[in-house]
This record gives sequence, structure tokens and C-alpha cells, in this order.
Amino acid sequence: MKLRILGSAGAEFPDFRPPAFLIDDHLLLDAGTIGAVLTEEEQWNLRHIFITHSHLDHIRGIPALADNIIIKNLSHSVQVYGTEAVISALRDHLFNDAIWPDFTRLPNPQEPVLKFNTITVGHQLACNGYNVMAIEVDHTVPAVGYIVSQSGARLAYTGDTGPTEEFWHHASGVDALIAEVSFPDSMTDLALLTKHLTCSLLKKELQKIAVPPKRILITHPKPQYYDLIRSEVARMGVDSIELLHDGMTFII
Repeated sequence: MKLRILGSAGAEFPDFRPPAFLIDDHLLLDAGTIGAVLTEEEQWNLRHIFITHSHLDHIRGIPALADNIIIKNLSHSVQVYGTEAVISALRDHLFNDAIWPDFTRLPNPQEPVLKFNTITVGHQLACNGYNVMAIEVDHTVPAVGYIVSQSGARLAYTGDTGPTEEFWHHASGVDALIAEVSFPDSMTDLALLTKHLTCSLLKKELQKIAVPPKRILITHPKPQYYDLIRSEVARMGVDSIELLHDGMTFII
């Protein structure tokens, strides 16, 4: 699997974009960043988007993508996957013809730009050669992480979460783990209140994994604390761990 980091920040600043992880050019984990990075042709390659939760920084790229597709007058549908809570939020609060047009009915209900798909937590979904499983995590809104596997390669992505349990059982021995660290250790109280992680909290979470991941990629740092979090990541004493920045690519 080729993994391209379109965005990996916990807020938007110059050179820091919201989370979006592109796999093999056509499958996207979260959609905080799309059109700000992908060329027109690259946007047309997108076929499947898996959303972890309904917060704006994880869905904000979808409306512009839909608009770009319909303006181009392409016969092209993008499948958007999420839990019932995520799909309901997208329908009720975003694609509701008030905040943004309902692209699940445009250009027509038979061939819409967007098709919403409700996923079942804990069940493996076959998707265009990949197996994708959503696992519940602990955030301020209903949220999941994802395990993506293809041809023997396994990638785990926490999405946004505080300390959690079930997800780590499924992350054992993965080839790569994308794990969130939003705040420096000095802001642990705020991290716990908002159900995010710090480096110290993540280190405790990693002890719940039976077989450590081969590579750990840290995402979602608040840009104001990026350098501090980077230094704390380096001091964690964990093998094969690094803090992501936008534009990186990996082969999993």
C-alpha cells in the first residue's frame, strides 16, 4: 500500500492541514484535506472515503470535492463510509441544502456525486481489494478507528481518541499504526477532557498492544505545539516512531 499524507494536523495553520490519508491514490481515510492538495485529475481518482467521526476537520474536504466533480460534469460517484452517527450528521448538518447542496441527489438521485454507506463496527468490509474494519474508540462524539489490510499489509489508524481499549486488540502486529497525539504532556488535563492523547498517554496505550506495530506514525498535533510534541515523541523511547508532516509518503 502506498500511503500519502495529505494532511496530519490537529488544526489549520499555514503549512498545517487537517487529517487525510490517501491509500493507493483512490481510498481516503478521513477527508479534512482534499482539493487543497490533490490536482484535478487526482481528485477524480478518489473512489472511497472512510470517515472516523463527524468533526469538521475530518470531513471538510468532501463538500468542495463534490462541487468540483459536478462542475466538471463527470459521471462519477464517490462512496463515503461512516457509522450511522457520522452518516446522520453528514445528511442532517452538512449536505442538507442549507449549509451545502445535497450531493447524494445531484445531479440526480440515480447517479449522485456522493453515495453514503453506513458501516457496522467490528465487521470487516471488502472494498475494491481492501478489507476495512471500523473499531470503536473513545472521543467526544461517536468515533471509530480503522484497520485496513490488502495483500498481507495491515495499516491501523486511530482517528481522534483518548485512552481506549478495543482498538488496540486489533492493532497487534500491524505494519504501520497512525496514532494521534494532539497535545504536549503539559496539557494532559485538556487532552483527557477533550478525549485526545499526549505522548505519555500514548505510551501507556501502546502497552495494550500484544505485538508492537512495525512503524508508528504520529498525527493530529496542534500546530502551535508541533516542535514541542516532536521533541516529546523523540524522548518516548519507542522504536520506529516519527511525527508526521503533510506531504510525506510511505510504502506499507
